[in-house]
Amino acid sequence: MERKTARLYFIDAIRAWAILMMLQGHFVDGLLDMSFRDGTNTTFGIWKYFRGITAPVFFTVSGFIFTYLLVRGDKVGFENPRVKKGIKRGLELLLIGYLLRINLFGLLQGQIYESFYLIDVLHCIGLSILGIVSIYLITYKQRNFVFPLVLVTTMFFIFLFEPLYATWNFSSLPRFLANYLTRSNGSVFTILPWFGYAATGGFLSLLFTRFKNYKYLYPTAIVSSIAIGLGLILFSSDFFYILYKSTEIQLFNYIILNNYLFIRLGDVFVVFAIFMLLRSFLQNRTLLKIGQSTLSIYVVHFIILYGSFTGLGLYRFFHHELPPETVIPSALIFMLICTYTALQYERHKEFIKLNIATTLRFCWIQTETLVLYMASTLKTFFFRLLRRLGLAKN
Repeated sequence: MERKTARLYFIDAIRAWAILMMLQGHFVDGLLDMSFRDGTNTTFGIWKYFRGITAPVFFTVSGFIFTYLLVRGDKVGFENPRVKKGIKRGLELLLIGYLLRINLFGLLQGQIYESFYLIDVLHCIGLSILGIVSIYLITYKQRNFVFPLVLVTTMFFIFLFEPLYATWNFSSLPRFLANYLTRSNGSVFTILPWFGYAATGGFLSLLFTRFKNYKYLYPTAIVSSIAIGLGLILFSSDFFYILYKSTEIQLFNYIILNNYLFIRLGDVFVVFAIFMLLRSFLQNRTLLKIGQSTLSIYVVHFIILYGSFTGLGLYRFFHHELPPETVIPSALIFMLICTYTALQYERHKEFIKLNIATTLRFCWIQTETLVLYMASTLKTFFFRLLRRLGLAKN
């Protein structure tokens, strides 16, 4: 890493790419007519493959950034201010994840819809941050290699045993807890296996931190990422096939039948390699700002597309109804609107927060005044009534 800056700009560029891919992916997948989802169509096949890369990259980058910041300072353990910030951030993402699934019309009717309890990206990233903090606090007193070793080992076993726990429905747990572990109730993401990618990101960030002064850091990282990535994409299934034939352990056969986790991990390494290779061309201010505003962009897109709070989103009116000639330009417009709105919010965030706080404070004062006035009025009326009934004296 260049010493002139402590920030890894190629990571912000990856985040920007991932969030833009997510915007178009959600839009097209949600609104494209089912009759145009032809698996034999080359264009649709390429789009579908790259859409599948988005979430693994996003989780990996999230784990990378948080862990990179977590270990930057000199303080360790509970004295590390990033521990408190990480816990706060994790809980904040969980809260925002649930808030985005609130339907105000349902609340006015005294109902909380089942969709409120479903788990999405923000819930899993929030829990992943809390998970990385927990591993850090358990291992920080150990030797330096223990923390990264635990992270990469956790990833490996999460991916390895996915064919087993993926079949569990966790019916013994309350549904809102089971939703974190199974998609059988409708959750889009679950903490397993997605924490595996966040743990991988944490492991990679520790490698970058460890070798940040190494002269050939980027050439070595690029070559290694390409080799590991292509190895996982092209040969991981063959590797598990050899293990299955040698040991006859059925788990390895299950992995061969649906080896998406290790292949997608290979995709992540290739994406990292490409962005590291192009890092000198990825320092555009707007691009980096997009990468630093992913939460705001996600919230805006969720409100417009899925109708958070009101249920009146594009998904409700055009779900699987639009042809490609409408979806493609509309997706570009959607990406532009979400990004522009989020960047404007980030630009005026402090002003907006101040106005919201002032408005809430004003409403609270007015409510408090009204309550006191009503209490005083009711008290006067009550004593007048008692005097008329002869139950109280003046």
